[in-house]
Amino acid sequence: MEIRAATAADWPRIWPFLRQIVAAGETYTWPREVGQEQARAMWMVPPPGRTVVAVESDGTVLGSAKMTPNQLGPGEHVANASFMVDPAAGGRGVGRALGAHVLDLARADGYRAMQFNAVVATNTRAVALWTSLGFTVVGRVPAGFRHATRGYVDLLVMHRPL
Repeated sequence: MEIRAATAADWPRIWPFLRQIVAAGETYTWPREVGQEQARAMWMVPPPGRTVVAVESDGTVLGSAKMTPNQLGPGEHVANASFMVDPAAGGRGVGRALGAHVLDLARADGYRAMQFNAVVATNTRAVALWTSLGFTVVGRVPAGFRHATRGYVDLLVMHRPL
């Protein structure tokens, strides 16, 4: 698996699993019916943001991540990131590899910390992954997410110094 900067040519290979994940309504705070152009604008971020893909040697996109400043101005020294792994590639370490890669990018870009603003508490695989990569829960938004099958569940704010 190689992780590299995403290009416009990667978008058609990201969109199918991104659409599937968002439409499921279990892990992302995006509108479940997000259209392709809106999703592309939200995922394929301009500088200083970065979007990366994890690809197999045959070019299959296994997952993707995007990183941006969490806030503007006096808060821009803290990064924010989002991750999506094709469900067909789940359990293969793609999320962990993307997480470690994005942490390295954030350090190289001069960020001092990374913060996730909305980790769905019922997404236990993600919570366990981020905890194993040094993130801690620094806040909780009770019933902050309307889960497609579980109703209102908590959102976690997670943070890690770099």
